[in-house]
Amino acid sequence: MKKIVAFIFLLIFTTSFGQTYIKFNGATALVGVPNIGVETSIGKKLTFSFDVMASFWKSFDGHHPMQFYIFTPEVRYHFKEKYKGWYFGGHAGPDIYKIQKWNYWNTNKYEEGFGYHLGATIGYNFKISEKINLDAFIGGGYHQGFYKGYYNDGTPGRYDNIFHPEKKWNKSGESLPYRGGLMITYKLN
Repeated sequence: MKKIVAFIFLLIFTTSFGQTYIKFNGATALVGVPNIGVETSIGKKLTFSFDVMASFWKSFDGHHPMQFYIFTPEVRYHFKEKYKGWYFGGHAGPDIYKIQKWNYWNTNKYEEGFGYHLGATIGYNFKISEKINLDAFIGGGYHQGFYKGYYNDGTPGRYDNIFHPEKKWNKSGESLPYRGGLMITYKLN
C-alpha cells in the first residue's frame, strides 16, 4: 500500500510542473531488463529525471543469479533547450542485488546485497513529434556495494567469512559505466 501511495504522490508531483515525460528504455527491454522513468522540468534549462531499472530474472542460464533493482534520481542540464539536443546530468541513487559478479562467472559463488552509485550521464534528445522524443544516453561513475557471498550449488554458509566469521558485510567499490540506452519518451502535458 505504501508503494502505491508513493507512486501516486510522485505522479501528482511530477505532473504539477510543466513538460513532463514518461520514458521507456527500448535497448534494455530487448534483453528483458525493463527501465522506466519520468522526467519533468524544474528550471529554464534544468530537468529532474527518476528512473528504475530492474532484472527480475532468477538467472540468465539457470545457474547464475541475475536479479537487481537500480533507482536513479538525476538532475539534468540541457545545453540549448529542455528535451532537445545535448544534456549532462548528475545522479546518486541506491540499488539492491542478488547477482554473480563478472569475475566469479566460472565459480559456484554469488553476491547478495545493496549499494549506492554516484555518477554522471551524457545524452542527446531527438525530437520525433510534438509528444515523442528519443533520448540516447550513457552514464557511469562510482559504485559502492555491501554484500554477503554465498554458494549457488547448495553448499551451506557463506564463502566470504570462512576465516573471519565476525564479518557482517563485504565491501566492493568500482568505477564503471552502468547505464545507457535509448529511451522512448512521451510528453504527458
